This record gives sequence, structure tokens and C-alpha cells, in this order.
Amino acid sequence: MTIGKLLVASILLTLAACSPLSLINALGTGEDVREVRGIAYGEGEGERRRLDVYAPMDARGAPVVVFFYGGSWRGGARADYAFVGHALAARGIVTVIPDYRVYPEVTYPDFLVDSAQSVAWAQRAAGEYGGDQHRLFVMGHSAGAYNAAMLALDARWLEAAGSSTDALAGWLGLAGPYEFLPIINPSVKPVFHHPDTPPDSQPIVHASAASPPALLIAATPDLLVEPERNTGAMAAKLRAAGVPVTERYYDRVGHSTLIGSLSPPLRGFAPTLEEVVGFVKGSR
Repeated sequence: MTIGKLLVASILLTLAACSPLSLINALGTGEDVREVRGIAYGEGEGERRRLDVYAPMDARGAPVVVFFYGGSWRGGARADYAFVGHALAARGIVTVIPDYRVYPEVTYPDFLVDSAQSVAWAQRAAGEYGGDQHRLFVMGHSAGAYNAAMLALDARWLEAAGSSTDALAGWLGLAGPYEFLPIINPSVKPVFHHPDTPPDSQPIVHASAASPPALLIAATPDLLVEPERNTGAMAAKLRAAGVPVTERYYDRVGHSTLIGSLSPPLRGFAPTLEEVVGFVKGSR
């Protein structure tokens, strides 16, 4: 075996020992962007009230996206989604990725309080990273898409953080759960106080003519968050209210690989990155 083949084999063995997100990050964060990590936001102490910023080099007046990761409101870490920050920043978008408190430390709606405070921070700090506070978006995957939807559609959360849904130019949901009552998933039940889950905890309840424009993407074979009940129903309700909605379904990815398709190794499976960038940069 040649030295080159030995090196490749060594790299592959190292990557195989990583988690899937670590593997994606190892293969997909090569873009030259500005990174600032571990910034405290909002009220209170704790590592889960910190965020990372990924900004285009020499950005001026760039759109700003606050991205919330998934994890059933039980886990997740902002560092695992560096590939999202790199992918968007390399295409001219200032990207903010916050952590937020999760179960069992908190339950609904505390993670929405954290999420809203991170958006208010991004609005205030946008100019420091070359961003335009008037081109502010919230985006999320899975449980993170729920967070983004609630901030965009239910005015309570951003108003409590000192901002407003009027500050949002749009929102983006990837494989988001927007209507999931009655709760079936046993890991989610305690997060939302089952069986006493508040009906207004469901994003679809808040969709109205006042909602900002949306890009909704789902994986057709998603077995965790049913596309028609969630993405399809949300798109239909927004559209009926006169809200501009772009709705996309992809066949070659699943629930988890949908967000992974933002990374270089998986981009060939779905045009997720192109749709996200097009929506953000096309919204004025």
C-alpha cells in the first residue's frame, strides 16, 4: 500500500469513529469565513445561553440568519452545526447559531424565551458583523424549525425579548413539526407538559396574514415528522392567509440528512443550500 493510500485509510478510520455531525463538519467547513464563538446573549448565565457567529469576509449589509438546530428539545450543540454557518457565510449570509436550554433543565416555553433573546441579540449586533438588521431571518431544522416558526408566527416571544415579528424579513423551516397534538412521541411528552399541553404551543395555530414570508422544506420519506401534516398544512394555511410561501419536498434525503445536505458531502442529494440562499437573498 502506498503512503498516499495509507494516509487516506488513516483519515477514513479517524472519521468513521466520529459522530455523523462531526464527520460532516470535518469534511464540510473549509470555506474562508469569519468565526466568533461563545458569545453570551440574553439574560442569565450558562453555556447554553451562548452563540457562534459565522460572517462573510468583509461583509457589508449582508442578510442575517439565526439558525436553530433540532434534537427533540433534549439535546444538541451549536458546534455540531458549524457546517451550516460556513455554508451560508460563504454565500454572503451572516449566520448566528445559538444554543438554547433543553429538557430536563427546562420545559416549554423556556427554550422559546432563549431563542427569542438570541434573535434580539442578532438584531442589535448585526452591524458589527457586516449584517443588515432589516434583513433578519429565523431558520431551523426539526425541533429548531419549531422554534423558528413560533418566533415568526407568535408575537409574544420576540416582543418579550425587546424585538418584534415585524423585524423578520422571513422564516425558514426544514422538516419542522408545526402541529403535533396529541403528542405521541414519549420523549417529547414531558417537554410539553403532556397531557396538559397548551393548544397555543402549536405553530400552525398562529399562522395568519401578519406572518412573514416562509420557505418550508421537507424530506418526502421523513418518518419522524410527517411532511404532509406539518409542512404541507402549514404552507396551505399561510398561503390561504395571503402570505408568500415557497414549499419544497425532496425524495433523496430523510429527516436528518435534509439538514446534512447543506454540507459539501451531501449537497448532491438535494438543492437545499440553493433554495435557502435564494430565498434569503431574494427577500427584500
